[in-house]
Amino acid sequence: MIDVQRLRVLRAVAEHGSFNRAAAALRLTPSAVSQHVAALERGLGSQVVTRSTRGVSLTPAGRIMVGAAESVAAEIEHARQQVTELGSGRVQLTVATFTSGGRLLLPGALAELTAAHPGTVLHVREYEPEDSLPLVRRGAVDLALAYHFDGPLPGRTGSGGSPAPWTALMNDPLHVVLPEAHRLAGRETLDLAELADEPWVLGCLKTEAYLRRYAERAGFDPEVRGTTTDYFFARSLVAARMGVSLIPSIALTPQVPGLRTVPVTPPAPARHIGVATSGHPRARAEVTALVRALRKQAAEHTGPR
Repeated sequence: MIDVQRLRVLRAVAEHGSFNRAAAALRLTPSAVSQHVAALERGLGSQVVTRSTRGVSLTPAGRIMVGAAESVAAEIEHARQQVTELGSGRVQLTVATFTSGGRLLLPGALAELTAAHPGTVLHVREYEPEDSLPLVRRGAVDLALAYHFDGPLPGRTGSGGSPAPWTALMNDPLHVVLPEAHRLAGRETLDLAELADEPWVLGCLKTEAYLRRYAERAGFDPEVRGTTTDYFFARSLVAARMGVSLIPSIALTPQVPGLRTVPVTPPAPARHIGVATSGHPRARAEVTALVRALRKQAAEHTGPR
């Protein structure tokens, strides 16, 4: 019989990439983590991790077992939710969201959901996608409003678990934001290479990472003078003439006086916004209704996909 605690420990090792960090997350000693993994390997008759100076990585057998661990965790969480609902008589729904997408899409969708299912108790948690998507896979949240740039969805961390089902909602193109007196403010579109000599202020670390990748391909090294975790703050700094910025379209409201927004020359960089759900066979009608409402909200802002 496979011990559930050993699966939990293996999943933590996969998530954190080392026995020491997994031990800290689980509030165990590194020795205890090592013993749990060794006991799991003995029971399976197969190695589940490989150890090196760079950390710990999963073997093919380890990836299978981490996938099983995530399935078990999701089943336990769904069972806990069902027991809670039996006691309260009301459906509990937990939604994770990133800030700008939640501000634009979530209020209208939640209002539509509660009108159709008035007994639903809603819980909203703010997370970036690299944190919210693993929570969906583990069953800790029912639904995550998330995004990614070019490339795969974030939050996999090499765990080997199955990705959560993903429903695309909208593309969110990035725009250059300039002071309205800037020499390029009257342009219809801008290539980012035209701003190679400009200082930058950015409202998201992932936007900065995208800018730096683009700049490297275009042959320049952007001078980033300000980084924030808030797009409104970043635009306020642009208005103060600290630099220019790169802002997703859904984060361009509310307006900041003294600014000009210019689209990026096609093919324009964009965030891809969507919703991840647990894919559990007992998926509730409330989750389906919320996904439908989010698609409706996204269509109102972008037109039909």
